[in-house]
Amino acid sequence: MKKTFLSLLLVLSITLSFSQENSTYKASLKKMIQVSGSESASKGIVNQMITMFKQQQANVPVEFWDEFAAEMNRDAIGQLVDMLTPIYQKHLTEKDLQGVISFYETPSGKKFAEKTPLITQESMLAGQEWGKQIATKVVERLQAKGYMNK
Repeated sequence: MKKTFLSLLLVLSITLSFSQENSTYKASLKKMIQVSGSESASKGIVNQMITMFKQQQANVPVEFWDEFAAEMNRDAIGQLVDMLTPIYQKHLTEKDLQGVISFYETPSGKKFAEKTPLITQESMLAGQEWGKQIATKVVERLQAKGYMNK
C-alpha cells in the first residue's frame, strides 16, 4: 500500500512538473512568435483565407465573416502554439527560445521582424528565378549530350 501511494505520488509530481514546464515553454514560444512578427503574419494569412472564402461564398452575410475573423484572430495564436510546441521542443530548449526572444527585442531584431515579410516575398521571387536558371541549364546540358531533343 505504501509503495503504491509513493508510486502514485511520484507519477503525479512528475506530471505536474512536466505540465508546469510545458506551460512555461508554451508561454516562451508564444512570446517568440509575437516578437518575431510571426503572429501578425499568421493573422494576415487567416484574413487572406477569409477574404478568399468571402469571394467564393458571396451569399454569406458580412456579419458571419466578421464574427468568424474575430474568433479566428482571438484563438489562432493559442492553437498555433499548441500545434508547434512539440515541434519546437524537439529542436530548441526554453533557454534557446529566450535567446531568440532577446534578439527580437533588440533594435536589429525588431527591424528584422519588420522586414522579414518583405525579405521573404522578394526571396521567393529570386528563388523562382534561380530555379528557372537551373532548369534552363539542365535542359541545355541534356540537349548538348544528346539525351533530349532540341
